[in-house]
This record gives sequence, structure tokens and C-alpha cells, in this order.
Amino acid sequence: MHQLLRILHLASPALPIGAFHFSQGLEYAIEAGWVRDEATAHDWMGGLARGVLGTLDLPILARLHDAAAKDDHTATQRWNALLIASRETEELRAEDRHLGQALIRVLRELHADIDLRKPETLGYAAVFAKACVQSGVGKVETLHAYSWAWTENQVLAAVKLVPLGQSAGQRILHKLIPSLEAAAASALELADEDIGYCSVMQSVASARHETQYTRLFRS
Repeated sequence: MHQLLRILHLASPALPIGAFHFSQGLEYAIEAGWVRDEATAHDWMGGLARGVLGTLDLPILARLHDAAAKDDHTATQRWNALLIASRETEELRAEDRHLGQALIRVLRELHADIDLRKPETLGYAAVFAKACVQSGVGKVETLHAYSWAWTENQVLAAVKLVPLGQSAGQRILHKLIPSLEAAAASALELADEDIGYCSVMQSVASARHETQYTRLFRS
């Protein structure tokens, strides 16, 4: 029960790390008309679950969890650097760093005993993995919680921006659960050389968002 409550806490949208400031290109996708209703919002998020979460974030998160469990700081730094370098725009890289540093501050404020080397270099996934390991949360549960937190934030952004009703947002979350489960399962099987980012439209949306005239979100 302790581990369950810890992972629910770490994945909660109420955790004050500022995730609600970021849309990861969704704001421009809505501006451009690529996302305009419940169906297209679901398709956008499902595509990112397959092409970003399942092939980049979650496989690296699994390796960061292994590194944290072994107290292997060299491996943590290597996988952390690869994940940040794989973010194709400055906004996405800045988001990763911001969330990582914000999570460190929250954990320290909670007096969590978290052992980090070169904490100023760590992004969100590295800190999240370390916090999960030190709370006794398993690797699969860590991947599920991370992907759920990402999805919930994307849905909340879509509810505000499209806009969508709360019921539509909940339907999207419900429909995406199989995609999230599949992304986590495939991430655990992915070889190191197959890890990568394959979502061109998100890259375009994020790059164009940097100069978008009116913006509510930072990415």
C-alpha cells in the first residue's frame, strides 16, 4: 500500500512541478487545426504514445530505473543525457529540465531522502525514476505512472485549448489506456539501438510554437 500511495503521489497532477504549463506542441497543433475535436485529440495523443512514449521516454525510463536500483550514477547520466538530446526543440528540452529541477525541489521540501549526483543536470525522467526506486516502486509500475501523468496532462491541455468538455477528456483517457499499456510493454522489450523519436508532426508543432503569436503554454 505504501508503494501504491507513493506512485499515486508522484503521478498526481496536483504535484507542484508546473507540468500544466506545457502542452508539448499541442497548442500549435490546435492553432493549425490538426487537433480540433475529441477524435483528433485522441488520435494525436495516441500517436505520441506510440511514437514518443513507447519508443523513447519509456525505454529510457526503464533503463534509468535499472540504473537507480543499482546506484549506477554513470548510467543515469548517460541515459538522462540521451533523453534530453533526443528532444528536437529547445522548448521540449527546457520542459524536461524544468520538470526535473522542480521535482527535485518538491522532494527536498518533503524531506525525501533522495541521493542524486549532479542534480542540476537531471531531467524529469531521471528524477522520477530515482524517486520511484527509493520509494520501492517497481519498474513496470513506474512506466505506467509516468505515462499516465503525461497523458493526463495532455488531456487537461486539450480540454482547455480545443476546448473539450470534461466528459470528452475522460473518454479520451479511457480510450488511451490500452495504448499506454502497449507502449510500456513494448518499451521493456526494446533494444538499446532501437530507442528513438519518431513523431515529425510534434517536432514541427513544437518548433512553430516557439514563435506562435498568442500562447497559453510554454511548449
